[in-house]
Amino acid sequence: MAECNHNCSSCSANCSDRNAPKSLKEQLNEKSAVKRVIAVVSGKGGVGKSLVTSKLAVEMRKKGYKTAILDADITGPSIPKAFGIHQRALSDGKLFIPAKTKTGIDLISLNLMLSHETDPVMWRGPLIAGVVKQFWTDVYWDDIDYMFVDMPPGTGDVPLTVFQSLPIDGIIVVTSPQELVSMIVEKAVNMAEAMDIPIFGIVENMSYFKCPDCGKIHRIFGESHIDEIARQNNIHNVSQIPMDPNQARLCDAGSVEDCEDNYLQSMADAIEKNIKI
Repeated sequence: MAECNHNCSSCSANCSDRNAPKSLKEQLNEKSAVKRVIAVVSGKGGVGKSLVTSKLAVEMRKKGYKTAILDADITGPSIPKAFGIHQRALSDGKLFIPAKTKTGIDLISLNLMLSHETDPVMWRGPLIAGVVKQFWTDVYWDDIDYMFVDMPPGTGDVPLTVFQSLPIDGIIVVTSPQELVSMIVEKAVNMAEAMDIPIFGIVENMSYFKCPDCGKIHRIFGESHIDEIARQNNIHNVSQIPMDPNQARLCDAGSVEDCEDNYLQSMADAIEKNIKI
């Protein structure tokens, strides 16, 4: 048997090196550093995934960590609006420079690269997936402690690309109280398990409405099933966000960093404790 020259392209041997699976993880550029990456996912749209992404980044920033958001929802980017960022992304000629929010959160989104914020993005899956990878490889991420990836809904091209290409440390699933959501959550959970990525937590948005006059709690979308869903899927960290008109007003005004509620403080505490940098 000839001695191996470690050049598989010129060798016909069926050895272990040739058969070893190749990693699909994309490498950061040499100027960047990101310690932990957490993906925020949902099985369906309209449940508040971008809100949860934004608020988690804000909560971790309050704790003193350097945080960032990679907006992977290419066709429906809403993160910049929540932070009141409207300027175009800059570049040093080689790398894109993230926008910085008023509290110092780094942010990249396709909306920062469009001529007009309302321009539609009519791209096919492979092109969208390629842009998401470029947001990881071609952006100057300056010593980030926690990066939150705002995912598009579902289990299609972009979630698959993110799970395969980025070093995801954990997933947070966002739901709403409707009955059918349990099935949709399980789809997201099953995809994560198939990709061997841990489910870290679950957040139920629009969980209830508390009347500002009498203090009575109303379950607008039905009774919560979050504890049962979490138990069924062995998810240990659970948070609820009510329907809060003040929160909605601040987000619409681009002032999500001014929200003074603590709806996701326990989830941020759990991230700090269990996903350590």
